[in-house]
Amino acid sequence: MQRPLTLHARDGAPLRGFVWAHGEPAPDRPVVIVNAATSVRCRYYTRFADHLFAHGADVILYDYRGIGESRPASLRGFDASWADWGGLDFEAVLQHASAAFPGRPIDVVGHSFGGCAAGLAPSAPVIRRLVTVGAQYAYWRDYAPRERWRMVAKWHVAMPALAAVLGYVPAKRLGWMEDTPRGVARDWAACTPRLEHRPSGRRTWQSGPPPSFAAMKAHVLAISLTDDPFGTIPATERLLGYFGGSQRTHLRIAPADIGVDTIGHFGFFHSRFEATLWPTALAWLQTGRLPAGTPGATVVRAAD
Repeated sequence: MQRPLTLHARDGAPLRGFVWAHGEPAPDRPVVIVNAATSVRCRYYTRFADHLFAHGADVILYDYRGIGESRPASLRGFDASWADWGGLDFEAVLQHASAAFPGRPIDVVGHSFGGCAAGLAPSAPVIRRLVTVGAQYAYWRDYAPRERWRMVAKWHVAMPALAAVLGYVPAKRLGWMEDTPRGVARDWAACTPRLEHRPSGRRTWQSGPPPSFAAMKAHVLAISLTDDPFGTIPATERLLGYFGGSQRTHLRIAPADIGVDTIGHFGFFHSRFEATLWPTALAWLQTGRLPAGTPGATVVRAAD
């Protein structure tokens, strides 16, 4: 059922995670890859992976270089960026899925930056369906107004300062998230509204949009939560604008829609929402459509 996964990106970086695989092969059984949020361990999504597996999918969880199972002995000066996480690490997992499960449909669930990473891999055109949750790339003007200046001080002042002084961000010690490579911190903290103008983006795509986004033809469901200060409507739509070749649906859910007080940026993947939120993601992965009774409302998208 569940087994460890070890593979290498094309630059040799080791990547580790876990695979849930059914014993009997089936040509139409999907493989679902879960892309984690920035500096969140893949183990956080284990119960969600169990749920997908119980409903017929094979599942891959993995950690980006520098995080969790893929962390080196020391992060001080360790080289990793958002472009690496999407263009090298997720790319390696996509290639592994294609080789290990030949001919099978490949779907992706991306949380926060994980939704962005889905469009950065050269092999992204193989993705059939994509569900993103709170997905954006941290442009400060898109943060929820009530939280904006606190978030700017934390993520755009304190975080890059720590990275510059220490060579990495000791985020776990501060109770923020997992410790974070300095290149990732620099990408996150940059104040430009365009992904390709972030530090690793300028090096990787010469300031043009990553071409892998436009090459994708996946059916994309972007889920945003009204009490998520990162995943506001402007932030979600800013990222969705890159998926120009895909069919895109933006679903906005409020906690009251499912009878709770809070969901937030991380809550969607908590098992307490197995009966209320997870069926929406599962149905999209299985059919490419929203099921009857889906909570929330779709956002009318402006023309690109």
